[in-house]
Amino acid sequence: MIMLKTAEEIDLMAQASKIVAAAHQVLQREVRPGVTTLYLDELAETFIRDHGGIPAFKGYRNFPHTLCASVNHEVVHGIPSHRELKEGDIIGLDLGAIVQGFYGDGAVTVPVGPISDQVEILLKVTEEAMYKGIDQARVGHRLSDIGHTIQRHVEAHGFSVVRDFVGHGIGRQLHEDPQVPNYGRPGQGSRLQFGMVLAIEPMVNVGRPQVKVLEDQWTAVTQDGSLSAHFEHTIAIQPEGPPKILTTVKDH
Repeated sequence: MIMLKTAEEIDLMAQASKIVAAAHQVLQREVRPGVTTLYLDELAETFIRDHGGIPAFKGYRNFPHTLCASVNHEVVHGIPSHRELKEGDIIGLDLGAIVQGFYGDGAVTVPVGPISDQVEILLKVTEEAMYKGIDQARVGHRLSDIGHTIQRHVEAHGFSVVRDFVGHGIGRQLHEDPQVPNYGRPGQGSRLQFGMVLAIEPMVNVGRPQVKVLEDQWTAVTQDGSLSAHFEHTIAIQPEGPPKILTTVKDH
């Protein structure tokens, strides 16, 4: 069941989402060779709590940390550890915050020092695909218009879209209806309405789309070992025109 949000509820989600966006800015400044993913996790938790939020992921289905830190071929849900980042790595930083019972959720993938041209293109295309999908989140469009637009952009550049994990509705729960796939035919699924709040999050692989979950029961990696990128914004569909991006430090 899709839960439409009131203006007051969206305002609370915007507050949570701004904390997420600001936390990402802090983390990105700290990403460098030699830094551990556990350090980034501790930094994220401290920042969220210091700014009036509650970490959304810590304890969610027993996930042990605030930050999902996914390095190189790790697609999503990487568990922070004492592993040190190396020059040439890429790291997905996925986190959420709760304010007065409402959630914000966002992710970004960033380089650790210089990276190859191909990896730069992977990050650029994944982020572009997210924004192209976001632009489809308009009243009267269909849910699959988002995923179709993302898939078309990604595959035009020779990359693949992960099927096993998708975007989602968000509100009083981290994951609500509807699911928001990053692939599919246009014109399918629910018609988008004012008051819907969605987390749009393409996960894009250099190689094939298949993934597997490691023995820790969380970390998802590409089956073929190829690199993967992940970007995510929480957005609110408006009465007309493009949606409002909530996971930003500025009013959008």
